[in-house]
Amino acid sequence: MGTLRFEKAIRILFVLALLVRGVGTQGQTKETAEERPSGALASALVAACRQNEAQFARYQTAENAAAFAELTPSQKSDLMKRIVQAGDAGRPLLSSAAEGRTVLRCETTRGTTELRFGTERIRENLAFVPVEATGGRRAEFGMVREGGGWRMLSVGLVLMNIPELAKQWATPKAAAGAAENSEAAAIVTLRRLAEAVVTYKKGFGKLPTQLAQLGPARRGEISPEKANLIEQELAEGTKGGYVFAYRVVAPPKTKDAKEAAGESTEPAYALTATPAEYGRTGKRSFFLDASGELRGGDKQGAEATAEDPQVEP
Repeated sequence: MGTLRFEKAIRILFVLALLVRGVGTQGQTKETAEERPSGALASALVAACRQNEAQFARYQTAENAAAFAELTPSQKSDLMKRIVQAGDAGRPLLSSAAEGRTVLRCETTRGTTELRFGTERIRENLAFVPVEATGGRRAEFGMVREGGGWRMLSVGLVLMNIPELAKQWATPKAAAGAAENSEAAAIVTLRRLAEAVVTYKKGFGKLPTQLAQLGPARRGEISPEKANLIEQELAEGTKGGYVFAYRVVAPPKTKDAKEAAGESTEPAYALTATPAEYGRTGKRSFFLDASGELRGGDKQGAEATAEDPQVEP
Protein backbone atom coordinates (compact mmCIF):
# COMPACT_ATOMS: atom_id res chain seq x y z
CA MET A 1 0.00 0.00 0.00
CA GLY A 2 2.81 2.38 0.93
CA THR A 3 4.60 1.66 -2.35
CA LEU A 4 1.47 2.48 -4.39
CA ARG A 5 0.99 5.78 -2.59
CA PHE A 6 4.63 6.66 -3.16
CA GLU A 7 4.40 5.90 -6.90
CA LYS A 8 1.18 7.94 -7.16
CA ALA A 9 2.82 10.88 -5.43
CA ILE A 10 5.79 10.65 -7.80
CA ARG A 11 3.47 10.71 -10.82
CA ILE A 12 1.63 13.78 -9.49
CA LEU A 13 4.92 15.60 -8.88
CA PHE A 14 6.07 14.68 -12.39
CA VAL A 15 2.88 16.09 -13.95
CA LEU A 16 3.18 19.27 -11.89
CA ALA A 17 6.78 19.64 -12.99
CA LEU A 18 5.74 19.36 -16.63
CA LEU A 19 3.01 21.97 -16.13
CA VAL A 20 5.38 24.40 -14.45
CA ARG A 21 7.94 23.85 -17.18
CA GLY A 22 5.30 24.43 -19.83
CA VAL A 23 4.19 27.72 -18.29
CA GLY A 24 7.78 28.86 -18.00
CA THR A 25 8.46 27.89 -21.60
CA GLN A 26 5.43 29.85 -22.82
CA GLY A 27 6.61 32.92 -20.92
CA GLN A 28 10.10 32.55 -22.35
CA THR A 29 8.67 32.06 -25.85
CA LYS A 30 6.63 35.27 -25.61
CA GLU A 31 9.57 37.16 -24.16
CA THR A 32 11.85 35.86 -26.90
CA ALA A 33 9.31 36.75 -29.59
CA GLU A 34 8.99 40.30 -28.31
CA GLU A 35 12.74 40.74 -28.55
CA ARG A 36 12.13 40.95 -32.29
CA PRO A 37 10.41 44.01 -33.83
CA SER A 38 7.77 41.84 -35.51
CA GLY A 39 7.03 40.11 -32.20
CA ALA A 40 6.54 43.41 -30.38
CA LEU A 41 4.40 44.69 -33.25
CA ALA A 42 2.26 41.55 -33.14
CA SER A 43 1.69 42.05 -29.40
CA ALA A 44 0.73 45.70 -29.98
CA LEU A 45 -1.75 44.75 -32.73
CA VAL A 46 -3.22 41.97 -30.59
CA ALA A 47 -3.82 44.57 -27.86
CA ALA A 48 -5.36 46.93 -30.41
CA CYS A 49 -7.68 44.20 -31.66
CA ARG A 50 -8.80 43.45 -28.10
CA GLN A 51 -9.07 47.17 -27.33
CA ASN A 52 -6.74 46.58 -24.39
CA GLU A 53 -5.56 50.11 -23.60
CA ALA A 54 -2.92 49.23 -21.01
CA GLN A 55 -1.36 46.52 -23.17
CA PHE A 56 -1.38 48.73 -26.28
CA ALA A 57 0.34 51.55 -24.37
CA ARG A 58 3.19 49.19 -23.45
CA TYR A 59 4.32 49.15 -27.06
CA GLN A 60 4.33 52.92 -27.54
CA THR A 61 7.24 55.28 -27.04
CA ALA A 62 7.30 57.05 -23.67
CA GLU A 63 5.96 60.27 -25.18
CA ASN A 64 3.20 58.51 -27.10
CA ALA A 65 2.22 56.40 -24.08
CA ALA A 66 1.84 59.53 -21.95
CA ALA A 67 -0.25 61.25 -24.62
CA PHE A 68 -2.32 58.08 -25.15
CA ALA A 69 -3.20 58.09 -21.45
CA GLU A 70 -4.65 61.60 -21.84
CA LEU A 71 -7.03 60.63 -24.66
CA THR A 72 -10.70 60.01 -23.96
CA PRO A 73 -11.87 56.36 -24.01
CA SER A 74 -13.55 56.86 -27.40
CA GLN A 75 -10.40 58.43 -28.86
CA LYS A 76 -8.27 55.54 -27.60
CA SER A 77 -10.73 53.10 -29.11
CA ASP A 78 -10.76 54.92 -32.46
CA LEU A 79 -6.97 54.93 -32.64
CA MET A 80 -6.65 51.21 -31.93
CA LYS A 81 -9.40 50.36 -34.42
CA ARG A 82 -7.61 52.36 -37.10
CA ILE A 83 -4.34 50.58 -36.39
CA VAL A 84 -5.81 47.11 -37.02
CA GLN A 85 -8.42 48.34 -39.55
CA ALA A 86 -11.21 46.79 -37.50
CA GLY A 87 -14.64 48.26 -36.93
CA ASP A 88 -14.96 47.08 -33.35
CA ALA A 89 -13.19 45.28 -30.52
CA GLY A 90 -12.42 41.74 -31.60
CA ARG A 91 -10.85 38.39 -30.84
CA PRO A 92 -7.25 38.12 -32.04
CA LEU A 93 -5.86 34.87 -33.43
CA LEU A 94 -2.10 34.62 -34.03
CA SER A 95 -0.68 31.98 -36.32
CA SER A 96 2.20 31.38 -38.71
CA ALA A 97 1.98 31.15 -42.48
CA ALA A 98 3.66 28.37 -44.44
CA GLU A 99 6.85 30.41 -44.73
CA GLY A 100 6.89 30.98 -40.97
CA ARG A 101 5.70 34.57 -41.04
CA THR A 102 3.21 35.92 -38.51
CA VAL A 103 -0.47 36.17 -39.38
CA LEU A 104 -2.94 38.03 -37.15
CA ARG A 105 -6.67 37.65 -37.58
CA CYS A 106 -8.88 40.12 -35.73
CA GLU A 107 -12.41 38.70 -35.63
CA THR A 108 -15.16 41.22 -34.83
CA THR A 109 -18.93 41.27 -35.12
CA ARG A 110 -18.50 43.38 -38.25
CA GLY A 111 -16.10 41.03 -39.97
CA THR A 112 -12.55 39.73 -39.83
CA THR A 113 -9.37 41.59 -40.67
CA GLU A 114 -6.27 39.57 -41.53
CA LEU A 115 -2.81 41.08 -41.20
CA ARG A 116 0.10 39.20 -42.79
CA PHE A 117 3.58 40.19 -41.68
CA GLY A 118 6.46 40.40 -44.13
CA THR A 119 10.20 40.16 -43.48
CA GLU A 120 11.39 42.69 -40.93
CA ARG A 121 14.37 44.92 -41.68
CA ILE A 122 16.52 46.11 -38.79
CA ARG A 123 18.87 49.10 -38.95
CA GLU A 124 20.52 49.58 -35.56
CA ASN A 125 17.74 50.95 -33.31
CA LEU A 126 15.16 51.17 -36.10
CA ALA A 127 13.18 48.40 -37.74
CA PHE A 128 10.53 48.19 -40.43
CA VAL A 129 7.89 45.46 -40.68
CA PRO A 130 5.75 45.30 -43.85
CA VAL A 131 2.17 44.20 -43.22
CA GLU A 132 -0.47 43.27 -45.78
CA ALA A 133 -4.08 43.63 -44.67
CA THR A 134 -7.30 42.17 -46.00
CA GLY A 135 -8.00 43.40 -49.51
CA GLY A 136 -4.33 43.78 -50.40
CA ARG A 137 -3.79 47.03 -48.49
CA ARG A 138 -0.16 47.34 -47.44
CA ALA A 139 1.52 49.37 -44.73
CA GLU A 140 4.98 49.36 -43.28
CA PHE A 141 5.19 49.71 -39.52
CA GLY A 142 8.23 51.47 -38.15
CA MET A 143 9.59 50.32 -34.79
CA VAL A 144 12.21 51.93 -32.56
CA ARG A 145 14.21 50.37 -29.75
CA GLU A 146 13.43 52.23 -26.52
CA GLY A 147 13.63 51.24 -22.88
CA GLY A 148 14.96 47.79 -23.64
CA GLY A 149 12.19 46.87 -26.08
CA TRP A 150 10.70 47.68 -29.45
CA ARG A 151 8.06 50.41 -29.64
CA MET A 152 5.77 51.57 -32.45
CA LEU A 153 7.15 54.56 -34.32
CA SER A 154 5.20 54.94 -37.54
CA VAL A 155 2.49 53.49 -39.76
CA GLY A 156 3.39 53.81 -43.41
CA LEU A 157 4.96 57.22 -43.90
CA VAL A 158 3.05 58.70 -40.94
CA LEU A 159 4.71 58.95 -37.55
CA MET A 160 2.75 57.66 -34.56
CA ASN A 161 2.53 61.18 -33.19
CA ILE A 162 -0.13 60.63 -30.54
CA PRO A 163 0.49 64.03 -28.86
CA GLU A 164 -0.42 65.73 -32.14
CA LEU A 165 -3.43 63.45 -32.60
CA ALA A 166 -4.51 64.34 -29.08
CA LYS A 167 -4.41 68.03 -29.97
CA GLN A 168 -6.43 67.47 -33.13
CA TRP A 169 -9.06 65.35 -31.39
CA ALA A 170 -9.25 67.54 -28.31
CA THR A 171 -9.91 70.79 -30.13
CA PRO A 172 -12.96 70.54 -32.45
CA LYS A 173 -15.25 72.44 -30.05
CA ALA A 174 -12.46 74.65 -28.81
CA ALA A 175 -11.40 75.37 -32.38
CA ALA A 176 -14.96 76.27 -33.35
CA GLY A 177 -15.17 78.64 -30.40
CA ALA A 178 -11.79 80.14 -31.21
CA ALA A 179 -12.84 80.67 -34.84
CA GLU A 180 -15.99 82.50 -33.73
CA ASN A 181 -13.92 84.68 -31.41
CA SER A 182 -11.54 85.45 -34.29
CA GLU A 183 -14.46 86.46 -36.49
CA ALA A 184 -15.83 88.80 -33.82
CA ALA A 185 -12.39 90.31 -33.30
CA ALA A 186 -11.98 90.77 -37.08
CA ILE A 187 -15.18 92.82 -37.22
CA VAL A 188 -13.95 95.05 -34.39
CA THR A 189 -10.60 95.47 -36.16
CA LEU A 190 -12.28 96.36 -39.46
CA ARG A 191 -14.26 99.13 -37.80
CA ARG A 192 -11.13 100.37 -36.05
CA LEU A 193 -9.36 100.49 -39.42
CA ALA A 194 -12.26 102.48 -40.88
CA GLU A 195 -11.95 105.00 -38.05
CA ALA A 196 -8.20 105.24 -38.68
CA VAL A 197 -8.80 105.90 -42.39
CA VAL A 198 -11.31 108.67 -41.59
CA THR A 199 -8.92 110.18 -39.03
CA TYR A 200 -6.09 110.10 -41.59
CA LYS A 201 -8.24 111.88 -44.16
CA LYS A 202 -9.20 114.56 -41.65
CA GLY A 203 -5.59 115.10 -40.70
CA PHE A 204 -3.96 115.03 -44.14
CA GLY A 205 -6.84 115.97 -46.44
CA LYS A 206 -6.73 112.78 -48.47
CA LEU A 207 -7.11 109.02 -48.15
CA PRO A 208 -4.08 106.84 -47.48
CA THR A 209 -3.07 104.69 -50.43
CA GLN A 210 -2.06 101.71 -48.29
CA LEU A 211 -2.38 100.35 -44.75
CA ALA A 212 1.29 100.93 -44.03
CA GLN A 213 0.65 104.69 -43.96
CA LEU A 214 -1.54 104.22 -40.88
CA GLY A 215 1.26 102.49 -38.98
CA PRO A 216 3.39 103.66 -36.05
CA ALA A 217 5.73 106.60 -36.52
CA ARG A 218 9.34 106.65 -35.39
CA ARG A 219 9.79 108.67 -32.19
CA GLY A 220 6.28 110.02 -32.60
CA GLU A 221 7.12 111.87 -35.83
CA ILE A 222 3.68 111.71 -37.41
CA SER A 223 3.57 112.14 -41.18
CA PRO A 224 1.47 111.05 -44.19
CA GLU A 225 3.82 108.06 -44.51
CA LYS A 226 3.45 107.03 -40.84
CA ALA A 227 0.33 108.44 -39.22
CA ASN A 228 0.72 106.51 -35.94
CA LEU A 229 -2.93 105.36 -35.96
CA ILE A 230 -2.56 101.56 -35.77
CA GLU A 231 -0.01 99.03 -34.54
CA GLN A 232 2.70 97.60 -36.80
CA GLU A 233 1.14 94.13 -37.09
CA LEU A 234 -2.10 95.54 -38.43
CA ALA A 235 -0.25 97.98 -40.68
CA GLU A 236 1.33 94.89 -42.26
CA GLY A 237 -2.13 93.45 -42.93
CA THR A 238 -2.54 90.69 -40.36
CA LYS A 239 -4.06 90.36 -36.91
CA GLY A 240 -5.80 87.67 -34.88
CA GLY A 241 -5.84 85.02 -37.60
CA TYR A 242 -7.20 87.35 -40.29
CA VAL A 243 -5.66 89.08 -43.30
CA PHE A 244 -6.77 92.69 -43.78
CA ALA A 245 -6.69 94.51 -47.10
CA TYR A 246 -7.34 98.14 -47.96
CA ARG A 247 -7.84 99.84 -51.28
CA VAL A 248 -8.94 103.20 -52.60
CA VAL A 249 -12.07 103.01 -54.73
CA ALA A 250 -12.55 105.49 -57.55
CA PRO A 251 -15.90 107.33 -57.64
CA PRO A 252 -18.46 105.89 -60.06
CA LYS A 253 -18.51 107.39 -63.54
CA THR A 254 -21.78 109.13 -64.40
CA LYS A 255 -23.31 109.83 -67.82
CA ASP A 256 -24.86 113.21 -67.15
CA ALA A 257 -25.37 115.90 -64.54
CA LYS A 258 -28.72 114.49 -63.42
CA GLU A 259 -27.15 111.17 -62.48
CA ALA A 260 -24.26 112.97 -60.81
CA ALA A 261 -26.53 115.05 -58.60
CA GLY A 262 -26.12 114.14 -54.98
CA GLU A 263 -23.26 111.71 -55.66
CA SER A 264 -19.76 112.23 -54.27
CA THR A 265 -16.97 112.62 -56.76
CA GLU A 266 -14.28 111.96 -54.18
CA PRO A 267 -12.47 108.63 -53.94
CA ALA A 268 -13.80 106.22 -51.33
CA TYR A 269 -12.24 103.21 -49.67
CA ALA A 270 -12.94 99.52 -49.08
CA LEU A 271 -11.65 97.23 -46.33
CA THR A 272 -11.74 93.44 -46.25
CA ALA A 273 -10.94 90.82 -43.64
CA THR A 274 -10.29 87.23 -44.78
CA PRO A 275 -9.39 84.19 -42.61
CA ALA A 276 -5.66 83.48 -42.74
CA GLU A 277 -6.45 79.75 -42.42
CA TYR A 278 -10.00 79.06 -43.50
CA GLY A 279 -11.82 76.91 -40.96
CA ARG A 280 -9.20 77.17 -38.26
CA THR A 281 -8.94 80.93 -37.73
CA GLY A 282 -12.42 81.69 -39.02
CA LYS A 283 -14.91 80.88 -41.77
CA ARG A 284 -16.54 84.20 -42.57
CA SER A 285 -14.99 86.93 -44.71
CA PHE A 286 -15.99 90.57 -44.21
CA PHE A 287 -16.26 93.74 -46.30
CA LEU A 288 -16.61 97.31 -44.99
CA ASP A 289 -16.61 100.61 -46.89
CA ALA A 290 -17.35 104.28 -46.26
CA SER A 291 -21.09 103.55 -46.03
CA GLY A 292 -20.44 101.81 -42.72
CA GLU A 293 -22.39 98.70 -43.78
CA LEU A 294 -20.65 95.46 -42.89
CA ARG A 295 -21.09 92.73 -45.50
CA GLY A 296 -19.78 89.22 -45.92
CA GLY A 297 -20.37 85.57 -45.14
CA ASP A 298 -18.77 82.14 -45.50
CA LYS A 299 -16.83 82.62 -48.72
CA GLN A 300 -14.78 79.41 -48.38
CA GLY A 301 -11.69 81.52 -47.77
CA ALA A 302 -12.30 84.03 -50.59
CA GLU A 303 -12.45 87.80 -50.10
CA ALA A 304 -15.83 89.40 -49.35
CA THR A 305 -17.26 92.07 -51.65
CA ALA A 306 -19.85 94.85 -51.65
CA GLU A 307 -22.28 92.40 -53.27
CA ASP A 308 -22.37 90.09 -50.24
CA PRO A 309 -25.30 90.19 -47.80
CA GLN A 310 -25.21 92.53 -44.85
CA VAL A 311 -23.81 91.10 -41.63
CA GLU A 312 -25.66 91.90 -38.45
CA PRO A 313 -23.40 93.39 -35.77
